[in-house]
Amino acid sequence: MAFINDIKEAFNKANIVEKIIYINVFLFFITVLLQNFVINWFALPAGLNDFIYKPWTLISFAFIHQGFFHVLSNLLVLYYLGNLFLDFYSKKQFLNCYFSGSVFGGIVFLGYYYFIDTSGALPLAGASAAVTAIFIAIATKIPRYALQLRFVGSVELWVMAAIWVVLSILQIANPEKGSAIAHISGAIFGFIYAKQSEKGNDIGKWFESVVNFFTKAFGTKKSGPLKTVYKSEKRSTSEEVSKTKQRKINDILDKISKSGYESLSQEEKDFLFRSGKE
Repeated sequence: MAFINDIKEAFNKANIVEKIIYINVFLFFITVLLQNFVINWFALPAGLNDFIYKPWTLISFAFIHQGFFHVLSNLLVLYYLGNLFLDFYSKKQFLNCYFSGSVFGGIVFLGYYYFIDTSGALPLAGASAAVTAIFIAIATKIPRYALQLRFVGSVELWVMAAIWVVLSILQIANPEKGSAIAHISGAIFGFIYAKQSEKGNDIGKWFESVVNFFTKAFGTKKSGPLKTVYKSEKRSTSEEVSKTKQRKINDILDKISKSGYESLSQEEKDFLFRSGKE
C-alpha cells in the first residue's frame, strides 16, 4: 500500500504534462493485459460506420498504445517539449492544444479512409497527433530556441520540427499510414494553433468550454452573500497584475524571436520559468 500511496502523492504533485504521462503509462499496462478488448472498444476505427457506434474513440484513442517503443517515444517528446510548452503557454492552453490536436488528427484519419482510401485500415491508437500538435506549436512559437541533445549538441526547434514532419510525410508510403496521418494532421493543427494564439485566438478553447460545462453540471454549487463582497476589487487588482505580467512575457518572447534564447539575462530566464509554472 505504501507503493500505491507514493504513486498517488507523485501524481498529485505532478504538473499537467506529467499527469498526462502518468495516465498514458497506466493505460499502456492495462492495454498490455487486455489488448483485444481495449483496441476493439477504445481505438479509433477507420470505418465511419464503426465509429458511429463508438464515438468516444475520438478521444480515447489518444490514450491507447500497443507497443513499448511507441509509448516511450511519444511520452519522451511530450515530457521535454510539453514542459517547454508550459514555459510560454498556460496549463489550459496546453490541454486545449493537446486534445484539440488529437481530435483533429482523428477526424482527418476518419476522413481519409472514408473519402480517399475506402479499403480500410487498422484502428488508430496513440497520442501521436496530440504530441505532434504540442511539438509543432512550441516550435512555431520559439523556432530559434535550441535544445542540447546528447551526442548531437545544440539543435534549434525549427530544425527538429522539420525533421519530424519530413519523416512523417515519408511514412505515407507505408501501407498502414494511420500514424503518418496522425503526425501530419497534428503538425498542421499545432502550427495553426500557435499562429492564431499570436493573434489572441485560442482555437482549442472548445475543449476548455466542454470541460467547464461538465464541471458545472456535476460539480458542487456554492453560494453565499459573503463570497462576493470584495469580488470587484480583487478582480480589478488581479487583472492589472496579469496585464503587466503578460506585457513583460511578450517583451521577452520578442527578444527570443529576434536574438535567440541565449540573449536573455538570467533574471529574464528566471521570470519566464516561473511564469510557465504558474
